Amino acid sequence: MSDLGIGFMAIGVMLVAIVLGMHIGVALIVTSFVSVLFIRSPEIAARFVGASANDAIRDYLFGVVPLFVLMGMFVSVSGVGRDTFDVFQWLLRRLKGGLGLATVGANAVFAAITGISIASASVFTKVAVPEMMRHGYTPRFSVGVVAGSSVLGMLIPPSLLMIIYGVIAEESIGRMFLAGILPGLCLALGFAALILGFAYFWPTKIFTGGVQRAPDGEAQQETAATAAVKFLPILTLVVLVLGGLYGGIFTPTEAGAVGAAGAFAIALLRRRLTWRKLWNVLVETGFVSVSVLFLIAAASLYSRMLALTGMPAAITTGITEMGLGPWAFLLAYLVIVIALGCIIDSVSIMLIMLPIVLPVAREFGMDLIWFGVLTVVAVEIGLLTPPFGVSVYTVKSAINDPRITIRDIFAGTLPFVLVMIAALFLFAVFPGLSTWLARM
Repeated sequence: MSDLGIGFMAIGVMLVAIVLGMHIGVALIVTSFVSVLFIRSPEIAARFVGASANDAIRDYLFGVVPLFVLMGMFVSVSGVGRDTFDVFQWLLRRLKGGLGLATVGANAVFAAITGISIASASVFTKVAVPEMMRHGYTPRFSVGVVAGSSVLGMLIPPSLLMIIYGVIAEESIGRMFLAGILPGLCLALGFAALILGFAYFWPTKIFTGGVQRAPDGEAQQETAATAAVKFLPILTLVVLVLGGLYGGIFTPTEAGAVGAAGAFAIALLRRRLTWRKLWNVLVETGFVSVSVLFLIAAASLYSRMLALTGMPAAITTGITEMGLGPWAFLLAYLVIVIALGCIIDSVSIMLIMLPIVLPVAREFGMDLIWFGVLTVVAVEIGLLTPPFGVSVYTVKSAINDPRITIRDIFAGTLPFVLVMIAALFLFAVFPGLSTWLARM
């Protein structure tokens, strides 16, 4: 069998292994090792694994992963998410669908300091869903808006997926963060427009009996002063991290360290951090960081194996000879990514697809920062689509209400998926939305 045939067979075997339940990192390493063994020799395959693992994560830049994860964990235990929701609830109390809008707004702000969609889904399921249901929102809409808007966590910087893309594509992580700002805000505005449209023109879709209940006494007791006090910690953290990063004061890694220290200080000042919670935060940060870095090391081995087989060059040549233009290639790629999102997680999709398609994108002269934004949005759609839908299952486990089924949550997220598909089209047609800030 030719080297190219071995490469294609390796991808097929790996996808089958993942679908059957093998960990993505293990599947990448095993199939890559066996492929190199057949192409060269056992000795070279063993050296291949060692060199890939060493080269993949030894860079100082990779310190950004555990630091931003640590910051997000401290923010989660400090209760800042609840306060952010309370502030937006007070600001939008006079609008129909105000609690839905508050959830989207709070998710957008929370995304600016966590970078993990699952964290947003978990926090706001416990905070926003009971509040919305208490005020007459349907259960399906309540869980749908939380799961739908949680995807903002992977687009609005700092974003874990942006970091992974930047590493694989060898693009500046700072520029990737900048590229996510306008698309993230556009997507949040799209969600807000969807909620307002339902609230004013189709209220039965989001309110029980088609009527929104008036705010209770507790919500009306909030004042500008108390709202400002609640919002000050998260605003300080956002300005500290993103202001320092985009102002050129910090590198991404330094910004992560400053953000983690700031979030730690907030948790201490709010007296939300016991010794046990601190231990849990550190352990959870270790689990998440090691998992991500292990995947990056596995992806490095996978990329080198594909390069050894000649697959990226062969695919680029094949697409060129077929006469497919850049738009046809881009459409096919995005459709495949969205389809893969139905069966495997977002990080796995990027690790599998990017080493194959990035050489093609470069050959077509595509802006890789713009390509990265499109990739992240398409991948994030997979967080909301059945049967995998990580955000949906996160909401289900956090809500712990037998009356709300997985089917209800998937149905509730459908309008948000449609908005994301429309946004994906918008970002593809107008690349400046993604590249303007990044290229300044």
